[in-house]
Amino acid sequence: MRTTETHTDKLDRRDLMKRAIYGIPLLIGGTITACVGNYLFGKQKVPASGWSDAGDISGLQRGKPHQIRFDKAVVDGWTVRAQESSAWVVIDDKQKVTAFVPVCTHLGCAYGWRQDKRAFVCPCHGSVFSLQGDVITGPANRALDRFETKVEGNRLWLGSVTTSEGA
Repeated sequence: MRTTETHTDKLDRRDLMKRAIYGIPLLIGGTITACVGNYLFGKQKVPASGWSDAGDISGLQRGKPHQIRFDKAVVDGWTVRAQESSAWVVIDDKQKVTAFVPVCTHLGCAYGWRQDKRAFVCPCHGSVFSLQGDVITGPANRALDRFETKVEGNRLWLGSVTTSEGA
C-alpha cells in the first residue's frame, strides 16, 4: 500500500516564506493602525488625585468673593507641568467654602465681581450671576461651574470641576 502526500498536507519552505511575506506587513499595519486610532480617539488620562493647594484662606472676609491664584499640575503624556489657574472663592456665614471656575458658562469669557451690583458680571455679553453662582440675567442659561473643595486647617484644596446643570 502506497501513500501519496498531497500538497495541502505538507507546508514546504516556499509556502512558509509566502505566509511570512504577507503576514508580517499585515501585523505591522495593524499595529500602526491601532496606535494612530488610540492617538486620535483615545482620552487623556487624568490623575486620580487632582487636588491643588489654593493657599491659606484664614484672611478671607466672609460673604465677599475673592479671586485667588494657584498652580495646578497638568499631565500631558509623560510630562507633568504646573499651570497657573484661578478661582473665585466665597466663604458663607456657616464657614462653607465655594470655589467657582472663573469663566462664564455662556461662551467662556472671564467674569468679575461687581461690588456695586453685588453680583458676578460677564463683560462680554452681560450675563449676571448671584453670590451663589446662580444666573440672574442671561444670555447664560446655567449657573457657574464649581471646583470640588476641601479645607484642611486653614488651607484650601481645589479638585475637579463640577459642571452646573442647565439647558
